[in-house]
Amino acid sequence: MIRRYMQFVKPYFGIIGLTILIGVLKFGIPLLIPLLVAYAIDSIILADGLANDERMTMLIQILLVFGVIFVVVRPPVEFFRQYLAQRTSNKILYDIRKKLYGHLQMLSAKFYSNNKVGEVISRVINDVEQTKDFIMTGLMNVWLDLVTIIIALVIMFNLNIELTFASMAIFPFYIFGVWYFFGRLRAKTRNRSQALAEVQGFLHERVQGINVVKSFAIEDNEEERFDKTNNNFLTKALDHSRWTAYSFMVVNTITDIGPLIVIGYGTFLVINGDLTVGVLAAFVAYLERLYGPLRRLVSSSTALTQSIASMDRVFNLFDVPYDVKDKENAQPISDVQGHIEIDNVSFKYDENDNNILENINLDIPVGKTVAFVGMSGGGKSSLVSLIPRFYDVTGGSIKIDGQDIRDVTVRSLRDNLGIVMQDNILFSDSIKENILLAEPDASEEEVILAAKRANAHEFIMNLENGYDTTVGERGVKLSGGQKQRIAIARVFLKNPPILILDEATSALDLESESIIQDTLDQLSTNRTTLVVAHRLSTVTHADKIVVIENGQITETGTHNELMIKDGSYKNLYDIQGL
Repeated sequence: MIRRYMQFVKPYFGIIGLTILIGVLKFGIPLLIPLLVAYAIDSIILADGLANDERMTMLIQILLVFGVIFVVVRPPVEFFRQYLAQRTSNKILYDIRKKLYGHLQMLSAKFYSNNKVGEVISRVINDVEQTKDFIMTGLMNVWLDLVTIIIALVIMFNLNIELTFASMAIFPFYIFGVWYFFGRLRAKTRNRSQALAEVQGFLHERVQGINVVKSFAIEDNEEERFDKTNNNFLTKALDHSRWTAYSFMVVNTITDIGPLIVIGYGTFLVINGDLTVGVLAAFVAYLERLYGPLRRLVSSSTALTQSIASMDRVFNLFDVPYDVKDKENAQPISDVQGHIEIDNVSFKYDENDNNILENINLDIPVGKTVAFVGMSGGGKSSLVSLIPRFYDVTGGSIKIDGQDIRDVTVRSLRDNLGIVMQDNILFSDSIKENILLAEPDASEEEVILAAKRANAHEFIMNLENGYDTTVGERGVKLSGGQKQRIAIARVFLKNPPILILDEATSALDLESESIIQDTLDQLSTNRTTLVVAHRLSTVTHADKIVVIENGQITETGTHNELMIKDGSYKNLYDIQGL
């Protein structure tokens, strides 16, 4: 997993190396302070035979040298260390999110039907952000702390070998403490991240469906359900916090014993004349330079466990396979006329499920309108969702102009399809930008023409900002009929040879349906059109009507032919009082 993550880091190895070198300088400069303390005590304060003027001159000289180091040299070192570290880590996260979003774009409808949107968003935002600690801590700070420890030990060995070994007496206990807690914290962190994603998933669903909650007046019930989800996160977070506290308690206790050992043994050496007071003072000062990085390494191990657990979740998302993808030798489909052949097609959503569709055979000539009708759950929408390859057939084949749609690129296939659904999603952008989704490079004149053809131009111009009016999330500021006309304008702008209308008017009132039905009739002119409909009055003009029941075709024919047959279609027609 870390090897995979390093593929994102690899392009930035050079800048990371420079950042570490600057960091060594940043952390190395403070290591001079204990030497200043030793020099001040032994060579100035306790030195024999020096007059006060000489002491003051020596003090001013050494302070000037250190003043230049800390006032002139260190500030830019500090700035570039922080800036380069943050810049590099953020660029790596940018690359990960970019690739992850591209991966999400390629996943099929099956993935999104089986996963909560909030949890997916949590992985892209929260978990990717948590991996930043691996860069900042694992690739930069850990090495800097180790270098700081090594430099401090080198200086301490030069000052006094015995006292240095005394200060290192706690190292074995410290290493054992970090090793013991690291594995446990990783599991606790993974559990905490999953619980947080569940909270985010719950919130995303409830915020989107807030009108449902209010309409049933179930706020109290929803608060209880949220409290249950939130409490699960609290339990996992407290468990994680408890083990984090254990790790800090044990390691800080170990590192607190170190100064007692050094001060005790160092005082013994001073009493026996084997060590100067200045060197002892320098050693005590170096303990913080030695044990401080050790404490940070404990903190780093906690951050790394969080980061690695987040990596697990990020790469688990990366590893979701594509249900619908291009074959290696797939070619773009071009010059599409719109002849559709559905040959012995069967389909089921999951391997262990029963077939939703069974042995469907249908030939749809170029430019004809075919309507699919039947009771809910019969498989009508499932069938038309196979044509743009939202899902792939599990048996048989679908061909367009004689080419199996699995042999052509998905992008080129969908470029030749226009789809209007019952609930068309509008993004929280302007009306113009929502129409431009169909053809991002289209001119303003083309957008306006498409809106006029969709009978949308008039109501758009009556809005406060016209085509620049923002529609709110999912188009909440527009009526159902207005949203449908924006969706139809997209298709007019795209002008595809094949049109799919999946219950495009079933959620509208009769007046809006009448307006939009006229628009859809205009839209379907001179192009192959597939219509899924509940209201049979909207499809009586179709060239062919196909009745689908329990995943199978039971009747086909024109409206008049099916009425004469006096079968399922006529029964549906009579039920609707037409």
